[in-house]
Amino acid sequence: MRIGEVAARSGVSVRSLRYYEEQGLLQSTRNPGGQRRYPEGAVDRVGLIQKLYASGLPSRAVREILPFADSGEVSSELLDLLVAERDRLDRRLAELQEVRDRLDRCIGEAHGQVPRDS
Repeated sequence: MRIGEVAARSGVSVRSLRYYEEQGLLQSTRNPGGQRRYPEGAVDRVGLIQKLYASGLPSRAVREILPFADSGEVSSELLDLLVAERDRLDRRLAELQEVRDRLDRCIGEAHGQVPRDS
C-alpha cells in the first residue's frame, strides 16, 4: 500500500506517517522507484498509534508499548510501563485541575466586580 492510500484510509496526514517512521513506530519498504510501501496492517497500526497518542502517551512510551501490542503478550515490563504512564497522567491531571480551579476563582472574582461609571 502506498503512503497516500494509508493516509487516506487511516485519516492521518502523509507527514504524520513519515514522522511515525522516523520515531520507529511504523515500518515501510521501498519499491525500485523509491516509493514507500506499507503492509496491509499499516492502517490498523496507525489507528493504534493514534489512540495511544490521544491518551497522552509520548512517542517514547508508544514505541515501548507497540511490541507488546504486536505480540499480544502482557508482561510485567508492559504493566510497569503502563502504571508509570498512568501515574504521569494522574499528576498532569492534578496540575490541570489546579489551573482550572484558579481560572474559576478569577472568573468568580471578575463576575463579582461592578463596572465603574466613566
